[in-house]
Amino acid sequence: MDPLSSDEIARYQRHILLPEVGGAGQQKLKAARVLVIGAGGLGAPVLQYLAAAGVGTLGIADDDRVSLSNLQRQVIHDTGTIGELKTQSAADAIARLNPHVRVIRFEERFSPDTATRHLGGFDLVIDGSDNFDTRYAAADAAEAARLPLVTGAVGRFDGSVTTLKPYEVDADGLPNPSYRDLFPAPPPEGLIPACAEAGILGALTGVIGTLMAMEAIKLITGIGEPLIGRLLLYDGLAARFETVRYRRKRARAAAAE
Repeated sequence: MDPLSSDEIARYQRHILLPEVGGAGQQKLKAARVLVIGAGGLGAPVLQYLAAAGVGTLGIADDDRVSLSNLQRQVIHDTGTIGELKTQSAADAIARLNPHVRVIRFEERFSPDTATRHLGGFDLVIDGSDNFDTRYAAADAAEAARLPLVTGAVGRFDGSVTTLKPYEVDADGLPNPSYRDLFPAPPPEGLIPACAEAGILGALTGVIGTLMAMEAIKLITGIGEPLIGRLLLYDGLAARFETVRYRRKRARAAAAE
């Protein structure tokens, strides 16, 4: 791994002081290559905190442009970037925050057709998309590529986060669950309204996106216990966190053996 420069040592001093992270952990962050799907409500805090943490390479996949209605929650963008591609706006914000971070832009929506091109060269995927087609495409592609996936979702006043490594086994030697073990199929179209129809509290995306960034940092540095086989639920109105455990379905586990 590349050594840290004197500027990087000063910048990341509070990380390096943590025995669980230290200089070695900071070097792992510098060497990491993370693809973030979506530069919107969830992707904004993910990108900001991973850039601030010193993740060396950040990929951004998004085909949208910044609009005025985004700014209530998509805090990596600002009034001056309205009309810009979100990938460009986010890349410029990251450059201002941390010039040591390299950004790779994919100005197209993540899909099964683009998955191979998007995932190549990355070692961790974070899905902050806002639609079920992309979520399932990201989960299937990350599983096939044997890449860890952190995925989150939000709705009105609540959200969820989980981490997936379905290509590995747990402490008991059983295959870890996949996204489809948690959510076997997308809900019928129109059953769950988009935030443009139902609304969403802006700060909620900051809570969930920051938790997703924390999961990524844990995976990269090898500290703590990632949310593998656990779905973390947050109720913003009640200020309550709950954790639900889930497992690989037996039929899928048998097929994986």
